[in-house]
Amino acid sequence: MAHYRILDMFSKLPHPHDLDAVKVGLDRWQSAIWVNGDGNQNIFQLAGRSEEVLKEPATRNLLETIFGNSIYLSDCIIRDPIFFCDLVSENPHKVVNTLTGDLLKQRDSFSCDVDLMRALRIAKRRMSLTIAIADICNIWELDQVTWQLSKFADLTLSITLSYLLTASSKQNLLKFNNEIQPEKNCGLVVLGMGKLGAFELNYSSDIDLVVLYDTEKFSAKSQNKLQNHVIRLTKKLIKILSERTVDGYVFRTDLRLRPDPGSTPIALSLAAAETYYESLGQNWERAAMIKARPVAGDLECGAEFLDRLTPFIWRKSLDFAAIQDIHSIMRQIQGKNTGDCLCVEGYNIKLGGGGIREIEFFAQTLQLIWGGREPKLRSTRTVQTLLDLAALRHCTKETAGDLINSYEFFRLVEHRLQMISDQQTHTLPNESENFSRLAIFLGYRSSEEFKANVRDYLELTHKHCSELFTTSRPLTVEGKGNFSFTGSDPDPATFTTINDMGFKDPVRVDATVRGWHHGRYRALRTNRAREILTELLPSLMELISETSNPDRVLREFDQFLRGLPIGVQLFSMFQTNPQLMTLLIEIISIAPRLAQHLSTRPMVFDSVLEPAFFEDLPQLTKLKKELNVALGHLKYTEDILSRTRRWARDRQFQVGVQQLRMLVKPREANRAYSDIAEAAVDCMSMPITEEFVIRHGHIEDGEFAILALGKFGSREMNAHSDLDLVFIYRAGDGVISSTGGKPLAANHYYARLSQRQITALTALTPDGGLFEVDMQLRPSGNSGPIATSFSAFSSYHNELSWTWEHMALTRARIVSSSCSAIQLDLEAEVRRILSKPRDPNKLLCDVANMRIRIASEKPASNCWSLKYFRGGILDIEFIAQYLALLHAGEAPEILVNNTYDLIKNLTRYGFMEVSTSECLLKALDLFQSLQGILTVTNEGEIGSMQVNNFSGVLKDYLAGVGGCPNFGSLEGKVINLTSDVSNIFKEVIDLPASKLN
Repeated sequence: MAHYRILDMFSKLPHPHDLDAVKVGLDRWQSAIWVNGDGNQNIFQLAGRSEEVLKEPATRNLLETIFGNSIYLSDCIIRDPIFFCDLVSENPHKVVNTLTGDLLKQRDSFSCDVDLMRALRIAKRRMSLTIAIADICNIWELDQVTWQLSKFADLTLSITLSYLLTASSKQNLLKFNNEIQPEKNCGLVVLGMGKLGAFELNYSSDIDLVVLYDTEKFSAKSQNKLQNHVIRLTKKLIKILSERTVDGYVFRTDLRLRPDPGSTPIALSLAAAETYYESLGQNWERAAMIKARPVAGDLECGAEFLDRLTPFIWRKSLDFAAIQDIHSIMRQIQGKNTGDCLCVEGYNIKLGGGGIREIEFFAQTLQLIWGGREPKLRSTRTVQTLLDLAALRHCTKETAGDLINSYEFFRLVEHRLQMISDQQTHTLPNESENFSRLAIFLGYRSSEEFKANVRDYLELTHKHCSELFTTSRPLTVEGKGNFSFTGSDPDPATFTTINDMGFKDPVRVDATVRGWHHGRYRALRTNRAREILTELLPSLMELISETSNPDRVLREFDQFLRGLPIGVQLFSMFQTNPQLMTLLIEIISIAPRLAQHLSTRPMVFDSVLEPAFFEDLPQLTKLKKELNVALGHLKYTEDILSRTRRWARDRQFQVGVQQLRMLVKPREANRAYSDIAEAAVDCMSMPITEEFVIRHGHIEDGEFAILALGKFGSREMNAHSDLDLVFIYRAGDGVISSTGGKPLAANHYYARLSQRQITALTALTPDGGLFEVDMQLRPSGNSGPIATSFSAFSSYHNELSWTWEHMALTRARIVSSSCSAIQLDLEAEVRRILSKPRDPNKLLCDVANMRIRIASEKPASNCWSLKYFRGGILDIEFIAQYLALLHAGEAPEILVNNTYDLIKNLTRYGFMEVSTSECLLKALDLFQSLQGILTVTNEGEIGSMQVNNFSGVLKDYLAGVGGCPNFGSLEGKVINLTSDVSNIFKEVIDLPASKLN
């Protein structure tokens, strides 16, 4: 190329916008000449050179253009006046080559980070000034400008990486093969992504990088610490390039285009990256990889990696879902500010509709669709891709030409905008003064002329790009705006939509949904699962937004997804039956405990689709028949236990849902939970016993029964109840041991059999545990044998048991037995024990003291501790049980194991006033209703903190259950009823007992 000086290569320059800044700049520049002499030239000679520059009209105009328009370039000239004098006297190509050569000569001489950082920053300042002047003077076209910016980024990355590799080798941290050329065949590669990868870097651009290493080629002294060393090296690389010092910075860096940046380290092994792209890579990542290029390190290794990714990037055929996902990338760009094209001030020419990004994605979208079959469409550069698309008739020549013109125009605007203050901005100024500065810097005579050009190009671009997918469904939430989570950067318009929908933390919402797209959970590992969820997303988020606390519900839904074993079937079910998704969000918002079951058993939704799911709950006989049928074909005990657990959980889920939908009355729900437990205990008892008999034989004339106490016995269970059990046996006369190959004495036999029964009910399996079992109510409590003989049970309760144990027996009920004989005899014995004569004074004092002891051991902090709070469920139970034991001797007919029915019997036989009965039943009904809902929605006892954290939805729901207009009114009703019950307890028990004490 002929040698032309810069001052010979331009004629017309933009006018200066700020004439005062020109005067100040010229004064500062001349002063800087005297300060910045390099010691090799006479200071007067330098001053003379500056005078010559000022006398030359072309260079003076250039100085005035820069001083009057660009703060950043002005600073570059003033900080390096001698370089500017040299620069305008040379050809820009030669200057760039000289700067590059000087830096390469120094690459092996840097002794510390500080020296390297200073050298790179000085080179960056000089390179920026050279390229900017070549751009402003129209010496270089866009292609040359972006090429030189990109090549300089490559150079700085290479020099910095070589320096760090050498330093790591000297410290004996890392090993590589070539100390003279440390990057060559080292196994570590830096991929340039985005504009850097495509040689399209803009003037103040970040550089997008992905750092990868080959664990077989790149090694460390301690190989198990290799990743840590590479991460440290990467952090150092980023610091050297991006940290601001007195000399400025080199490049801002961005590592977010690596695989799943939210959960992966900043440097990955090649194997990990390859596995990710092959199994979890998204379509927007395919688009990003089109521009990927090895820029530093082991370039051959990087090229081989990209070659292996060819099938991922360039698919020969695309299914419908993949094409729809590619369309969504385009829709995200089109959704940004497209309605505001006429308002140029404040417009983002990169991200806004009709801007740079839309042109780039127009090209990349068609590349993704056609590039797998047509290799000619695999260019990394936007302009070349548009030309290739037109040549292969995937768009018209007119479209390609218009988009190229728009692209080059917006890139020119982008560069001038960034030259002003060296800011990575793409937004046109809002203020008229700053807008005028930009227009003048671009060579326009007026702002209006510039606005008209911007508007024309935006509308032209948007027109062509919109025609690409005219039939594509908008990626929006109806009536609320843009809604997209595609690509590496958050979508500002989506943030606005999220805020408008009522979410408080759009950043967290965005991160959560992007995590789903990255397939971090088991249920989302398949492309199909992620594709269906993406289609469901607008409807899903709208449902969540309608809850009282969308952010909390989204977190709960995220936990639900985390626990799902598979996703495709459930998401497909939501597609065909949207009401199921509505139900899920309802459950998650009110009853997260139910949602936990759904996450482990998502196919339970199949049963929701059956009409019977919302009909009357089945009775005990039907439940037992249903479970026996389900177990009938199973041979192995483990399978039987597992199937029983799943059956019971699914049935409990049905009850819980009906409670939430208020389709079942509280007492019916309690009975249903109890019947499910009884069916499970009874149906499992037989196969467990049969397996036990194979090993240990049987006890001749032996009989076995399981006695339920507590809420299980009284059929008042809720979703959180455990099982109070007592195991009772009776052996034949004179029988010493069992008949099997491994015989056991009768007491040991039934103790082990009982333990098997307990294990079956409580063991944790992949299907979860079924129930917790409490044995404290057996004779002698925890110190007594697991299984009690019939005679020992009778003797204990006739001679040794405490009053509170007889109170517990009022709720006794046999839930499983080996024969009717022991069942009938045991029922009669319990009735006889409860009906025996008692000392009324002792009974009264025992009950009163027992209540005092419980209040001390389990104090209730608020009225929502519905069981233990004074005047709560426990007080109602104690009143009923006290009166039953007091009067059973004269009227054993009153004995019934259910508290509600017991109170009615006491009233019917004249042992309780009607007004007292009505008050107790009203309170019991409300308290059990509320407790039933709270056990579905919360874990364990309700404390003050939990009450404060009740969601608005739950409070409203509880108020509805209690027949109150709001939660405050409900709380008042509960307090009033507890006060009434507490007064009755005092009248019936406390006051009479205090007189005796």
